Amino acid sequence: MTLTNYINDLLYRYDCVIVPDFGGFVTNAISAKVNHFSHSFYPPTKQITFNTHLKNNDGLLANYIASSENISFEKANQLIADVVKSWNAQLQLEAVTIAKVGSLSLNKEKQIVFEPDTTANYLTETFGMTAVSSPAIKRLEYKTQVEKLAPVASQKSSSGFFKYAAVAAIALTLGVFGWNGYQNQQLQEQYAKQQSDVEKKIQSATFVIDNPLPTIQLNVSKETPKNFHIVAGAFEFKENAEKKLKQLKAKGFDAEIIGKNKWGLTQVIYDSYETRAEAYKALADIRYNHSEQAWLLIKKLY
Repeated sequence: MTLTNYINDLLYRYDCVIVPDFGGFVTNAISAKVNHFSHSFYPPTKQITFNTHLKNNDGLLANYIASSENISFEKANQLIADVVKSWNAQLQLEAVTIAKVGSLSLNKEKQIVFEPDTTANYLTETFGMTAVSSPAIKRLEYKTQVEKLAPVASQKSSSGFFKYAAVAAIALTLGVFGWNGYQNQQLQEQYAKQQSDVEKKIQSATFVIDNPLPTIQLNVSKETPKNFHIVAGAFEFKENAEKKLKQLKAKGFDAEIIGKNKWGLTQVIYDSYETRAEAYKALADIRYNHSEQAWLLIKKLY
């Protein structure tokens, strides 16, 4: 198992990936940038930061590893703990490099310093786009070249040209005046006939509805899916799951049985939430006041 690969995969899909008992990698979308000195254009991307305070296990990384490796959730947590132990030991001697994410090292105060890798773009909307450089346009130099190439006609040649052009224009106007007058008259008569035909067709096709049908307004609301679930437990026997469900509902939770996981255990949740922020807040409250074993499951149920 390579923990780095799983972190990379999740950073494309989520804004925060927590490595339990180590820290969390947080992404923030930034807009396109222009470097006026190097004349480079950079596409929108995700900026990665590292937060050492995000150490609580939200279940995202472990659940993804368990699903990918076809192992239990507990086994996945143990594998993560082993990697974290090796990272902490390596940090005492040298920097820890996480491919495409960045490098971690200790400063003089023994605090972790994170240096992000800017070569990878985790924003799926602009995936594959790279920086583009464009040379500066030398406007002053091109303007000078154009001025040098512009021809200058003499006054004598210009006056002679305009004189002959004026004579030719007068002759052409006199020659075609009669034809243009006749042609304009024909066009006007044809346009008037077409206009009359159109008005007759409109009048014959116009009718009034005495009793029109009433207008029906439909108000359709789009419900945001709740894909963040706080799991209370997974049970081998359905009776135990139903008993747990009743206990949670008695405590005021909008609890629910969400079916069986791939190991055949029936899962019971405290509640479901629309956003990750709401789920994190509720998870912290539940762990503090009810059960430290609660964990966050990210899954589309319906």
